[in-house]
Amino acid sequence: MRYLQTFNRRLRQIREHGRLSRWDVAQICGVEEAQVKSWEATDVRQRGYPGITELLDFCIRTETPLEDLIDLEEQGDGQLELPGLAFSNSDDLTVALKELEQEINRVQLSDEETELLRRFRNASAENRRMILQILGG
Repeated sequence: MRYLQTFNRRLRQIREHGRLSRWDVAQICGVEEAQVKSWEATDVRQRGYPGITELLDFCIRTETPLEDLIDLEEQGDGQLELPGLAFSNSDDLTVALKELEQEINRVQLSDEETELLRRFRNASAENRRMILQILGG
């Protein structure tokens, strides 16, 4: 998720600058405080990301420009190319945002997938080979 590479650091800086606690951000976004903590995690393996609804709620309610939270590269036309928006044929922002949220949900790991990945990474090289053989890889 190239647009979110520094999201954790940027969110923490904005939150601290605005003198908001993680609980405040959780209330703004309608999530648990633990989720906000995962959004700010420095360890990529423990990091989570907000959905588009939470991201937009935070931006709107704190009057924070979206570009202050996500990594935008200089692009010739100045357009943000996000999955779901880039491939949307709709001029309706609601439809485009829904498509973006679906794309984010598609690529974001579930808790179960994250746990499986954590266990796989902690397995010995021999056990990894066995797992990959079982899976046919």
